[in-house]
Amino acid sequence: MAGDPAGMNMSQQSSSLDVKEDMDTKSESEHQASKDDLIDISFCESTPLLWKVSDMKRCRSVGVIGALVGSLARQPRQNVRLGRPLELLQEEALLLGDTNTAAASLQPQDCGDEEVHSEAVRQYEAGLESSYKEQCTLALEDKKTVMRRIMNEKENGTDDSGNAIRDRLNALDQSFRFPRSAMAIQLCTARAGFSHCPEERSFHSTDWPMPRDERLDTRFCVYRDLRNKGFYLTSAGKFGGDFLVYPGDPLRFHSHFIALCISMDEELPLSDILAIARLGSNVKKTVLLCSPRSRGETGKDESVEGDVVYSSLQWSSMV
Repeated sequence: MAGDPAGMNMSQQSSSLDVKEDMDTKSESEHQASKDDLIDISFCESTPLLWKVSDMKRCRSVGVIGALVGSLARQPRQNVRLGRPLELLQEEALLLGDTNTAAASLQPQDCGDEEVHSEAVRQYEAGLESSYKEQCTLALEDKKTVMRRIMNEKENGTDDSGNAIRDRLNALDQSFRFPRSAMAIQLCTARAGFSHCPEERSFHSTDWPMPRDERLDTRFCVYRDLRNKGFYLTSAGKFGGDFLVYPGDPLRFHSHFIALCISMDEELPLSDILAIARLGSNVKKTVLLCSPRSRGETGKDESVEGDVVYSSLQWSSMV
């Protein structure tokens, strides 16, 4: 009458397997949906920036490093630990665009609706005024708390100045002034992104506000070739080069090379070569002279992997 225990166990196992398969299918679909989202690149003039944490994680997963340049809300007066936004190199942004991983988020032009604009300004000013009144109340309460603590300390001691502090506390409601310059203002930096608006999601090909010149094209060819070879790259401005080249994630590895991007027909003074080679020796790195082949030499319209010539420099000694 109690039933077959073996049959019950088999049914429970099959049901648990079905639930697990459903969960796996759901997680795979969610992961696929997240991968299909475009990385939203904002621009400050010609500087590409990332604001969303999810976009930063995706960039890191494809080998794009960038550099945090924002201040932390709780520690704004230090530059040891930085926060959002993540500033990308122009070559990093171009690579994300070429691989159809990201799209530029350009600010829409003024629609010309004066009434809508006036209403938005009015709501913003009303919000500031409400926030100011709230902060005045909080500042007054903080001031009263401090004065009550001091008054209690004076009354417990032998000092007779407690009465004066009590009088000041009673008159604080009329005499307290909270300057507007001390008001904290919240800056709204979060944006909905492409997944929020289907019209913007289709906005993939655009003229990015980045100046394209021969120098940027040379750097981008070198960056793309090294990235396709599996290296990680960051800026090398403080080392006198264009890129620092890492064999893996910069959080786990030191850089091995300093990449200096020069075109094939560019003349480089011997003193500059000696200076960069000696600098590379001092910081225990090998200098790479990276020169993309011209289109006429390759016979192709665009540079592809293997179209960059690399020459390594190492300082030995003075002769």
